[in-house]
Amino acid sequence: MFQITRSGNRLDIDLEGKLDRVQMKAALEEFEVKSAGIEDGVMLYRITDFHFPSLAAIGVELSHLPLLFRMVRHFDRAAILADEAWLRRISEWESKLVPGLEIKAFPLDEEEAAERWLRPPVLM
Repeated sequence: MFQITRSGNRLDIDLEGKLDRVQMKAALEEFEVKSAGIEDGVMLYRITDFHFPSLAAIGVELSHLPLLFRMVRHFDRAAILADEAWLRRISEWESKLVPGLEIKAFPLDEEEAAERWLRPPVLM
């Protein structure tokens, strides 16, 4: 299951289970549509019961990498909520691969901390 909800300059992305080729294509198209026009955006990913995508799904994602990099430039921060520690570590490592996007991972039960981290600092 893959679902994206937009609120202003924020996307909430819920991923559960395994994505096949058709689901990956639909997810990438939905991401493109829902992220249109966002500037200085933030994302909150909730990843539960993660399974590696099928090889065909990975192929679809790889074929869309240039588009994904263009879309991700519209976001400043992404908080990842995941139940698996290794998935949180990989998510934060990804931050080094995407210039301009700061990624911080949290355990699934720390959504409040992720929400606080996503909020812009209050300037006085």
